[in-house]
Amino acid sequence: MSKFIIITIYLLMISVSFSSAQTEMADAMRSNGKIYVVVMVLATIFAGIFAYMVILDRKISRLEKEKSA
Repeated sequence: MSKFIIITIYLLMISVSFSSAQTEMADAMRSNGKIYVVVMVLATIFAGIFAYMVILDRKISRLEKEKSA
């Protein structure tokens, strides 16, 4: 129980320190319009990972059906 409390306090301290940090780089990218490029690149990467996982799941399901049949 004491470890849980210590971890919780530690995480709260970290979140407070991050929230007080300046976001100068994000502000500069937002003002230049480059933040949208970053968001689109990340969205493309996550979409690719999601599509790969779906395709992989279908292949595994097909192999499982072939093995059990």
